[in-house]
Amino acid sequence: MKTRNLTLMTDLYELTMMQGYFKNMDRNQTVIFDAFYRSNPMESGYAICAGLQQVIEYIENLHFEEDELSYLKGLGIFEDAFLNYLKNFRFSGSVYAIPEGSVMFPREPMIKVIAPIMEAQLVETAILNILNHQSLIATKTSRVCYAARGDGIMEFGLRRAQGPDAGIYGARAAMIGGCVGTSNVLAGQLFDVPVKGTHAHSWIMSFPDEYTAFKTYADMYPSACILLVDTYDTLKSGVPNAIRVFTEMRAAGVPLTFYGIRLDSGDLAYLSKKARVMLDEAGFPDAVISASNDLDEYLIDSLKAQGCKVTSWGVGTHMITSKNWPSFGGVYKLAAIMDEQGNFIPKIKLSENTEKVTNPGNKVIHRIYEKDTGKIKADLIALADETFSPDQPLLLFDPLEPWKKTRLEAGTYTMRELMVPVFLDGRRVYDSPPVMEIREYCKRELDTLWDETKRLVNPHQVYVDLSQKLYDIKIHLLDKMGG
Repeated sequence: MKTRNLTLMTDLYELTMMQGYFKNMDRNQTVIFDAFYRSNPMESGYAICAGLQQVIEYIENLHFEEDELSYLKGLGIFEDAFLNYLKNFRFSGSVYAIPEGSVMFPREPMIKVIAPIMEAQLVETAILNILNHQSLIATKTSRVCYAARGDGIMEFGLRRAQGPDAGIYGARAAMIGGCVGTSNVLAGQLFDVPVKGTHAHSWIMSFPDEYTAFKTYADMYPSACILLVDTYDTLKSGVPNAIRVFTEMRAAGVPLTFYGIRLDSGDLAYLSKKARVMLDEAGFPDAVISASNDLDEYLIDSLKAQGCKVTSWGVGTHMITSKNWPSFGGVYKLAAIMDEQGNFIPKIKLSENTEKVTNPGNKVIHRIYEKDTGKIKADLIALADETFSPDQPLLLFDPLEPWKKTRLEAGTYTMRELMVPVFLDGRRVYDSPPVMEIREYCKRELDTLWDETKRLVNPHQVYVDLSQKLYDIKIHLLDKMGG
């Protein structure tokens, strides 16, 4: 992101609206936009926030060079005065965001942009592009990792990703979501994450026989010796030849620190159970059995239920593309406009679809935890000037069905504000942690979810409630606009 000028990575209408603000309105009028999503991807009980670091790099590098200005002039729709203004364009606003690796829920802002309207409008497309992609892959990965029940998941999707950027940043998001490593060497270099891999069927086929291929590979990589056993016949040839090589390594005094087999085809439950027996009987009970082959969370969950003996999984296409749910659905909506006295006037978008009606105003998110368990009880979206104390009772209600209420007694819950400041008046005030630290944070975040929320099918949905003050403003605006 830092080495490329992505300023024109935007929809044309962002620029045409900017010119409209430039000509017809106060271009410095401060507004608030919220980026949020309306429903969890994959019908999950949650989503994982990812991509903030790339948003930061994009905003820091936001500027128009001569090449960009010449291209815009050539379109014939932008006036010279506006293009001259763009020459010195820089982002001067403030940004608040949910940290990467956080669990998040529908309708709460992933990012809040407070900026002059022209600046806030320009950054919309790129923010959504980055957050939608990485949050989708991180969420998918977390589900795959949950299905694996503690087994290691390796990201193997580069060759099936939709282009280089999707492969690189998809691998980053997969690491945040819980992978133990990636096959993507460039991602390993860029983000300082572990790279892992074995060998292909072509390696086996290029040698006179399977044993020689295995033996040659083991001689080169004795401390990372995972042998692909299904090129010819898994149980009659592959596993026996792997056992022969492991036996020779042990006899030669080679430490068997990390070794085993990989299955890439066939009935993985059946083959892994048979291979486990063969390896154990040969004296290799600690040999790893890894598997690949079009895996996703549902297949891994099914294989685990069948007693599959695989303990390490290489997941590619289904994870890097989120094949069963290919888009995240984040949106970016105007929430407030500052008046001449410096007060934010709430704005609301109406729709025939209830889920598309927006939450107005300058908002923050309070995460509420059950004190005894540390599990998430609910999220509360409130106005920025509201204060709450766990020492006081708290009444929560469903904003869509407000008669449904939950009263939390004083001292039974804890709270924390979820969004953090990232930019203040154009200056970055937040440093993103390394990816592996974000991964560990994500793991802790997932531990705050109830198991019922993490299950793959028909999960419990965490309540996202509105404060009474915010709810009253929303109802007032709905009545006013609807009347």
